[in-house]
Amino acid sequence: MRKRYTRSESGRLVESALVFTQEDHHIDTGDLDHDAVKVVRRLQQHGYEAYIVGGAVRDLLLGKHPKDFDVSSSATPTQIRRLFRNSRVIGKRFRLVHILFRDKVLEVSTFRSQEAAGFKNVYGTLEEDVRRRDFTANALFYNPRDNTVIDFVSGLQHIRKRVLRPVIPLDRIFVEDPVRIIRAIKYSVTGGLRLPWLVRRRIHRDRPLLADVPSSRMTEELFKILNSGHAAPIIDHLLRYNALQHLTPRPAELARTNSEYRRKLIARLSLLDAKRRDSGAMERKDLLVSFAADYLLEFGAFDDQKRIPFRDGYFAFKDFLFPVTPANREVEGALREIFRNKGRLLREEPPEDTDADGTSAGGRPRRRRGGRRRGGRVPAARGDGSDPATSGT
Repeated sequence: MRKRYTRSESGRLVESALVFTQEDHHIDTGDLDHDAVKVVRRLQQHGYEAYIVGGAVRDLLLGKHPKDFDVSSSATPTQIRRLFRNSRVIGKRFRLVHILFRDKVLEVSTFRSQEAAGFKNVYGTLEEDVRRRDFTANALFYNPRDNTVIDFVSGLQHIRKRVLRPVIPLDRIFVEDPVRIIRAIKYSVTGGLRLPWLVRRRIHRDRPLLADVPSSRMTEELFKILNSGHAAPIIDHLLRYNALQHLTPRPAELARTNSEYRRKLIARLSLLDAKRRDSGAMERKDLLVSFAADYLLEFGAFDDQKRIPFRDGYFAFKDFLFPVTPANREVEGALREIFRNKGRLLREEPPEDTDADGTSAGGRPRRRRGGRRRGGRVPAARGDGSDPATSGT
């Protein structure tokens, strides 16, 4: 382990961070994304600071195999764009660069200043940027050039203690961005990181702020959860914290008042998690099938109908998801799958000894089969992605 020093305002050298070597952090370089390493090296070769950051470093330290890698650099978006032809600048409130590869998109951000309130484009130094990170587990910087981890906030120690501690003061962290409430719960579940009591209390106090989050961000958060491979435990914890009511109010209220619906929802999501782990990332329509099938077929307005008019099912689906707003074609595609596989979906259920993560006592999800297919054939749906409310379906 080494130490990193910076100069104070008076010009004195002061210790600012710990630098952990391979012998300290034990990150397996074979788990690194080669394109992310190339991006970091090119930026460094042109005189910029650059590191792999965020969830990828956290997951590597937890012994996981991250799929998504983010990079942070001292280069501005314009400078990054000049170095990578296969890139584009996105965002208005806070500009980022997406570097496009055949099978992935790498996100590169510029170090943010502590003066960058909210999402403003005020760039700063590495030392300032770390103070803008949400939790210490996400505030670690990995340098693939010398295989070191730079730690300003005791993040590595907190990961080893399996605790999720905030970097930003508690009275600001969720006020500045309420979506951090959802992410705190998600990180806690997926990383096995304990939420300290003060953080849990702040979540309970600030969760009403989620009501003001734009629907587009809520939509992205829901799909990230459903596609995480840990949807069942995350949704279960969101229900425990009464936070799901601000993400998707209708299923949250139904789960609160109907224990059988809650049980079936978590069981369905456990099956989704097993499929996600076996097959990789899934299409959004397939994620929506798992999230909404039980409501539409058994607990919604059509639970006693053999035939559901497609138009009525569509609007019921949209109402169930509100304020989450997937594309019309994704809702239509999910609805067609639910209608087409109604019998299988009604029979599909994990065994009683399924654990919270969706695995059975033998370690692999199982499925109960049998029974006759119920319900009649439904009218054909449009497949062009148009809104059935205006298409005359």
